[in-house]
Amino acid sequence: MRSLDLGVIALYAVAMLAVGRYYKSRVATSDDYLLGGRTMSPLMIGLSLFATLTSTLSYLAYPGEMIKNGPMMFAQLTAFPIVMLLVGWVLIPRIMKEQVTSGYELLELRLGLPGRLLGATMFMALRIVWMSAILYATTYKVLIPLLGLDLFWAPFISAAMGIITLIYSAEGGMRAVVVTDAMQSLIMCAGAVVVVAAVSIDLGGFGAWWPRTWAAHWQEPVFWFRADVRVTFMGAFLNMVVWMTCTCGADQMAIQRYLSTRDVVSARRSFGVHLLTEVLMAVLLALVGLAVLGYYTTHPQGLASGSALIDQADELLPRFVVTVLPGGLAGLVIAAMLSAAMSSLSSGMNSASAVITTDFLGRLQQSKWTQYEKVRVARIASVIIGVLTVVLSMFVGQFAANLLELCIKVVNLLTAPLFVLFFLALFVPWARPRGGIAATVASVGVAAGIAFFKLGGLEFLWTAPASFVAGIVVGSLVSLPYSSRPSQ
Repeated sequence: MRSLDLGVIALYAVAMLAVGRYYKSRVATSDDYLLGGRTMSPLMIGLSLFATLTSTLSYLAYPGEMIKNGPMMFAQLTAFPIVMLLVGWVLIPRIMKEQVTSGYELLELRLGLPGRLLGATMFMALRIVWMSAILYATTYKVLIPLLGLDLFWAPFISAAMGIITLIYSAEGGMRAVVVTDAMQSLIMCAGAVVVVAAVSIDLGGFGAWWPRTWAAHWQEPVFWFRADVRVTFMGAFLNMVVWMTCTCGADQMAIQRYLSTRDVVSARRSFGVHLLTEVLMAVLLALVGLAVLGYYTTHPQGLASGSALIDQADELLPRFVVTVLPGGLAGLVIAAMLSAAMSSLSSGMNSASAVITTDFLGRLQQSKWTQYEKVRVARIASVIIGVLTVVLSMFVGQFAANLLELCIKVVNLLTAPLFVLFFLALFVPWARPRGGIAATVASVGVAAGIAFFKLGGLEFLWTAPASFVAGIVVGSLVSLPYSSRPSQ
């Protein structure tokens, strides 16, 4: 790392802290802190939702996936029109009907207080593990190798990232989170463009690294469903429909952003901005993967000794950044990776504090808080969540051999089970609290069985679809009145 690179990274950190300080004086109520006053721009909210769900895991995983396994996983982008229809025209109008702060308030209307607390608990578990995975990937896969440091320093680097993120998100609340997310989205795009441009210049043009044949180590294309194949076109399509619908229809980080806009139309537009930005970023990251693969195929002497190119897939982008890019540009790309991490962390902290404040402490306490007390409790909750995240980040990387599988296996283990509760509450008229509990047990059991034990011989991409179906079937049956259940 050169001094110019460190200067770029330092400038980025200062800019994030400055945004938090700027918006600190504009936080007067809990709505200001948690929802930005419910008047935020659809464009900014859309960019914020994109940055929130695009972490360092994605920023490293998708180029690594392209290098190691080829483009089959990117078939999931074809699911976005269906996702837009389901989320934009079915779920968002139902969510926006109520002036709530936490989406899990909606669960209490049909599934009672147990359903609300169960949903909030699953969200907290999901996002703490998710943020921990982000810290793990950013620290162990990016910063430690790039800086050439001993692993002894990893906890201190994770803590430093967490503290900086906590300061600007806790000071400025939702407005600071959204503005920094939008800035970080642009930095992420710029970082990807820099890598593609640098490879093209080095190799003599775009065509020098663009593959003309299907690489021998890439998975062969398979269109229809096959349980014994890691990724098929329809499998990736179905997984994205289920995952995106579940995440954007039941996750507090998404719901909180819809509620931060003025109305249903604004919320729908923000979701459209999010999907368009997702497509742009996925294409850029796929090109990054192809470009870096082309570079190291031409310059194999730049690889780490002792292992094949495809075995280093997740590490090739960080290696390229630190060993090939000139001073300043390397700092920009590293800032892009940090942006991917910190945007997700800040959103997770803000959303987790909203759930703790609204669904746990606020719901169960006897007396009402003043606005000052609500904001203060939310900020304290963010600190607690930050500490848990740093500690867990030291262990979360042990659960998968590939970063993309880490995203899906560990991070998304509770995504479909959480949406099952919303589906029961919103679309199953006879749903009852006992059905919500039974559905959660069944859905989580199936998700864990597939993700870690290949239940039924299914690959990890079937985790969300299978657990969703299991939860809905079990929850609907158990919710039936006793007299209406099928005879045994």
